[in-house]
Amino acid sequence: MNRDAKIYIAGHRGLVGSALLRRLQDQGYTNLLIKGSKELDLRRQVEVEAFFEQERPEYVFLAAAKVGGILANNTYKAEFIYDNIMIAANIINAAYRSGVKKLLNLGSSCIYPKFAPQPIKEDQLLTGLLEPTNEPYAIAKIAAIKLCRYYNEQYGTNYLSVMPTNLYGPNDNFNLETSHVLPALIRKFHDAKISNRSSVTLWGSGEPFREFLYVDDLADACFFLMERYDYKDIGDFVNIGTGRDIRIKDLALLVKKTVSYEGEIINDRTKPDGTPKKLLDVSKINALGWTAKTSLEEGIKKTYDHFRRAGA
Repeated sequence: MNRDAKIYIAGHRGLVGSALLRRLQDQGYTNLLIKGSKELDLRRQVEVEAFFEQERPEYVFLAAAKVGGILANNTYKAEFIYDNIMIAANIINAAYRSGVKKLLNLGSSCIYPKFAPQPIKEDQLLTGLLEPTNEPYAIAKIAAIKLCRYYNEQYGTNYLSVMPTNLYGPNDNFNLETSHVLPALIRKFHDAKISNRSSVTLWGSGEPFREFLYVDDLADACFFLMERYDYKDIGDFVNIGTGRDIRIKDLALLVKKTVSYEGEIINDRTKPDGTPKKLLDVSKINALGWTAKTSLEEGIKKTYDHFRRAGA
């Protein structure tokens, strides 16, 4: 990508999109189309096609999505499948119609079967049942992967897909009703600290294992792939993660320490745990020449610092 290339980041205000924006700006890219959801409803085909026809981006990062944790996924099932299918279908098709040179589609590790062998390789896709609590979102993300694949096969496009593990970092969603586990933990411990509460209640047993990737590392990986590789080099998609996981109860202790909260942790075992373990096999991306750089401890500290600066 030339430094003056016209690049569209769909979802630039979100966790992933804002990290991509920072990465591109740091690299000297200035011709960035960052029209946001307030001006453009990505669920509406006519708006998306008009935007692509007018702006004619050369490169697209598809980071826009409706996202959330277990509670949000269980509560807004219809919205999660509809919104995410429409966003992906509209952008991918408009990119083809307007002659976009290259597109990178951001997926999620939730696409894999609930009981996939660990660590999860890319070839485990569609080999078993999905985790019920995030099935609508996962189906939409799988549809986006297949859209990219079949547009590549039928039309000769160059659309890549990446499947990151659980993400966190600056501009994360810290709303307890809709957030993922790590930002939810930061919010809970911070609120308990400033309110002098004696305990924090966490969903589930704390026994499941999860892998976490600092979002700026993901942005670095996406930039790396867009600069160096094409669809024919990576196939349908590639996992992006750290290759290391942690029990939720140990993650909670790490966040508790970072926040300097002194109270007790109580586990509400009536709430669901979700998938018992979800560790990605990252040997493919490592073999291409990329590895994650930010430790979990460092990333949590950076995220909490940003959370406080943002006026938590």
